[in-house]
Amino acid sequence: MTDPSRRVTVGVDGCKAGWVAVTARADIAALEMKVYSAFADIVAASPDNAVIAVDMPIGLPEKIGAAGRGPEKLVRTFLGDRQSSVFSIPARGAVEQHDYREACRMALETSDPPRKVSKQAFHLFPKIREIDALVSIEPALHSRVIECHPEFAFWRLNDGQAMALPKKIKGRVNLAGMEERKHCLHAAGVQRAFLDQAPPKGTGADDCLDATAVLLIAMRFARGEAISFPSPPGRDTHGVPIAIWC
Repeated sequence: MTDPSRRVTVGVDGCKAGWVAVTARADIAALEMKVYSAFADIVAASPDNAVIAVDMPIGLPEKIGAAGRGPEKLVRTFLGDRQSSVFSIPARGAVEQHDYREACRMALETSDPPRKVSKQAFHLFPKIREIDALVSIEPALHSRVIECHPEFAFWRLNDGQAMALPKKIKGRVNLAGMEERKHCLHAAGVQRAFLDQAPPKGTGADDCLDATAVLLIAMRFARGEAISFPSPPGRDTHGVPIAIWC
């Protein structure tokens, strides 16, 4: 059996260019960052037992209640002023729509109480569908491609305290909020030079920090230290787990 301390782990966040991935092959002091155009390329580039933690919803129920999927409702309770970063994702029928009006119509039909789709959530649908197309037909990925949320990761890394400052204010990077997160990641063992490097083309500095944060949860998952919300995870009709890990 592979030593968990030697297992390759990857943290992934969506970005303008596609996906930014931060990989740890053995040592947290020697991380690699790379941009991929497709999520499938990240899976293909990783060993068959690598843990891949991604900041994107995984597992799509056929119906949802108030405030989105179950994991979203659970983790918001821990995040205080940062809970608005956890978007409400509708049921599968809505996520499968490419037109915003159709997505809203399907969301109304598959939610109780009926609720439309926010534009922020709708813009995530292509990336959600991209992951879903893989995990829905590859059961082997269910145990190693896991959903995380950066602000929930920072909550865990900060000893159960949500970040005090936002990463962005009115769409612009908030340097104080970024510094707060860098301090948290550095305290967890990430080299400051890695955190301070210029983001690769097609990414934002916040995307890179978020990918690094969920990488640290992937490392905990590989060691058997992560917890799912809910526990145990739910399952969609394809058997895909529905949970946020931390």
